[in-house]
Amino acid sequence: MQLSEQELVRREKLASLKKMGINPYPAESYHVSHTSASIKDQFKEGKQVSIAGRLMSRRIQGKASFAELQDSEGRIQVYFNRDEICSGEDKTLYNEVYKKLLDIGDFIGIEGELFNTQVGEKTVLVKNFTLLSKALKPLPLPKADKEGNEYDKFNDPELRYRQRYADLAVNPKVKNIFIKRTKLFNAMREFFNERGYFEVETPILQSIPGGAAARPFVTHHNALDIPLYLRIANELYLKRLIVGGFDGVYEFSKNFRNEGMDRTHNPEFTAMEIYVAYKDYNWMMDFTEKLIEHCALAVNGTTKATFGQHEVDFKAPYKRVTMTDAIKEFTGYDITGKSEEELRQAALDMGIEVDETMGKGKLIDEIFGEKCEGNYIQPTFITDYPKDMSPLTKEHRDNPELTERFELMVCGKEIANAYSELNDPIDQRERFEEQLRLSEKGDDEATGFIDEDFLRALEYGMPPTSGLGIGMDRLMMFLTNNPSIQEVLFFPQMKPERKKVDLTEEEKTVLELLKKDSPQALESIKASSGLSNKKWDKAIKGLRKHNLATVNKTDDGLFVALEE
Repeated sequence: MQLSEQELVRREKLASLKKMGINPYPAESYHVSHTSASIKDQFKEGKQVSIAGRLMSRRIQGKASFAELQDSEGRIQVYFNRDEICSGEDKTLYNEVYKKLLDIGDFIGIEGELFNTQVGEKTVLVKNFTLLSKALKPLPLPKADKEGNEYDKFNDPELRYRQRYADLAVNPKVKNIFIKRTKLFNAMREFFNERGYFEVETPILQSIPGGAAARPFVTHHNALDIPLYLRIANELYLKRLIVGGFDGVYEFSKNFRNEGMDRTHNPEFTAMEIYVAYKDYNWMMDFTEKLIEHCALAVNGTTKATFGQHEVDFKAPYKRVTMTDAIKEFTGYDITGKSEEELRQAALDMGIEVDETMGKGKLIDEIFGEKCEGNYIQPTFITDYPKDMSPLTKEHRDNPELTERFELMVCGKEIANAYSELNDPIDQRERFEEQLRLSEKGDDEATGFIDEDFLRALEYGMPPTSGLGIGMDRLMMFLTNNPSIQEVLFFPQMKPERKKVDLTEEEKTVLELLKKDSPQALESIKASSGLSNKKWDKAIKGLRKHNLATVNKTDDGLFVALEE
């Protein structure tokens, strides 16, 4: 293990503490009477307190020192005075332990009393302190110059997501996002529980990946010697519970889809699904807009939220537009009654890339996605989807080509999806078979399984039901103005971490030039590096060996690029 100079020094301090008989990682509990927030809220001069947290800064001035302690609720100033801590002749605890062997990032416990400084800062006068955990790596704290300008902030996204623990410790705003996330889940639970609906749990390992059109993760159960799938949705299990006699059930489920990763998709994500008996999608629209308004207020204290350049107002009611009318408004084309070939040709005429594997539903979805979706900034219900797009949805009561389905769009993105649920087992079987046909034709988003047990459940009878699914991560993005899903997940999926390699000074020089601009013409970057031919050749060979750079031949000559 290669350690930096700072890490080596901290390990030396660790050894010194142990030699002094101080356990850097004590096992016993430490009594905490107050937090930084409660001290400020209930401040009283001379009050005795016991607090604990990370040492985040300090200004040592001989026998006195001001420092900052950070706990789960913020920071508080603390004042170390040698004679207060060491009342006798032995000043080791201050002179050696505090001044020389403690570091920024260490967890300490403090007993002391409150006072106000001359400038009015609420402060804890330290009477005694205890080392609770020695930090062996320095926190990536920003540095400041004499003018107060900060630099070297810990803001590289890949490092922040990969080392979320450090991100939370040094970037207080990040923690606030996840506090709001908990508020969102609590608000939704409160809304459902007040109406008498039950929170339930359904299987993550499933024999058939149903309830959505997505590519699953596959695993193997050794004892049963069968393939199993991580769930892509929990819909079919929740409907089974409605068959069993529950009038309303909901679940916050971890779902898994073995598909691409980008700013709005993570292979593991959280969805909420709720099913209520004796309701339809019209009732569910009213329910959904009240639910989202309630959640926005709980998270932000207002129905308004900023997302990028837009101010979104989640106050109910929301606009309602049929998918047919949306396409007609933004393309001038009426999809009503059109055949698959007519829709394919229309999409091509609009400049939309389509292929022969796409059925009517997929073609309509592509047209809507390319030409309409991005126009809906304020919360809008898009309703009445074509039957081919909605294999689990009840046929529209007024038009057999459509279904009773809606999606809630915000800033051009879907955050909720709901149906009047299909409860006719014969119709459901025919829809599953059509999906299977599309899957065999090559549509990788069609459902390639028929869940016979779910069909059997429907044959026992399911009452009229409406269901709603909400992408919790995406809703969180909108409520906290984060365009990337990674910002609202504690631990988003990341590419494998590159192993750290030792680079020569010449290799470092070339790598830094590539980080500023990649790709670059070989002769140009070679000249910029100032390396001799021999050193240049050696540096490039080294970077290629470590998979950090490539050299590519094009019609315009040789180019050097960072390895992706």
